[in-house]
Amino acid sequence: MLGAIIGDICGSTYEASGRKTTKPHTVWLTHPNSRFTDDTVLTIATADALLQKRSYTKVYKKWGCRYSDAGFGGTFWQWMQSNSQEPYNSWGNGSAMRVSPVGWTFATLEETLAEAKRSAEVTHNHPEGIKGALSVAAAIFLARNGKTKQEIKEYVASTFNYDLNRTTDSIRPDYKFEVSCMGSVPEAIICFLESNNFIQSIQLAISIGGDTDTIACIAGGIAEAFYQEVPKELVMFADSKLTDEMKQVVVNFRSMILPIP
Repeated sequence: MLGAIIGDICGSTYEASGRKTTKPHTVWLTHPNSRFTDDTVLTIATADALLQKRSYTKVYKKWGCRYSDAGFGGTFWQWMQSNSQEPYNSWGNGSAMRVSPVGWTFATLEETLAEAKRSAEVTHNHPEGIKGALSVAAAIFLARNGKTKQEIKEYVASTFNYDLNRTTDSIRPDYKFEVSCMGSVPEAIICFLESNNFIQSIQLAISIGGDTDTIACIAGGIAEAFYQEVPKELVMFADSKLTDEMKQVVVNFRSMILPIP
């Protein structure tokens, strides 16, 4: 899930700025004003729920309230502050941006999809909200298990009916700030598919504009699983932005999925 956290932090300073570039390699990833947002908070919350085998509802509320100024959407913010245990039928990309730990945890695709659905539907029980989470978790599962980009693309496109035949150059000119799963998850996956390495996946995600922290979070989560390597300088940069309790969950989660011999 480090890739997702790094994508969120690197994309944070560009969110809704309107900046786009046809030269993604020029995108500066380690801006000093970068910070973690709700994407990181809830990605870590998902990992914590998996580690503790606790209810997603309770854990999302706990982490959300602890970092209530992280930039949550209005509906989620109201839900996390309320006593409600019920979902609110969201089709937003929040379900997809927080799901990366699920893609790393389970031994089969079937288990991964079932858990991704559980993680989504506590808030995002709209079919599109669930689909967004499933598609990202599936892409991460397939990537970490050695599938090619073509195999990942074909599975996601055929299973979730996302158009992945576009390019970032074709998306960029008319792309707007978009928080729906259907309007941002395919774009994030395309940024991963078009990349040649982890850094480029993040730069491409930022280069198309819009909800850059979330698009980079999703692309980065898949890219980490596929490339199996995240540059140390970006790991250190992200680490410098996290709180101690966040770092501990990251360490504990990585120990669970990558046990030390």
